[in-house]
Amino acid sequence: ARTLDMIGERWTILILRDLLLQGPRRYQDFQESLAGVAPNTLSARLKHMEAHGLIARRQYSEHPPRLEYHLTEKGKSLGPVLKALREWGHRHS
Repeated sequence: ARTLDMIGERWTILILRDLLLQGPRRYQDFQESLAGVAPNTLSARLKHMEAHGLIARRQYSEHPPRLEYHLTEKGKSLGPVLKALREWGHRHS
C-alpha cells in the first residue's frame, strides 16, 4: 500500500519510465511523450514524486529560468521493479 501511495497514480509509472530510459527530462519533454496528460495533472504528479523523494529538479538555465527533473537514488532503485512489471506485461498481454 505504501508503494502504491508513491507510484500508483496514473502517469507516475510512465514518468518514471521516461526518466529511467532517457535520463533527465524537462516538463515539456514529458508533455510530448505522455500524450493525453493534462498540464495540471503532470504538475501534480511531478510535485508528488518530488515530495516523496523519487525525483528532484535542478535549474539548468537562469535566463529564462528552466528546470529539468532527474531521478534520485530512491527513484533509481525502482528500476528493477518497473522492469519486472514490463516483463510481466509482455508475457501476459
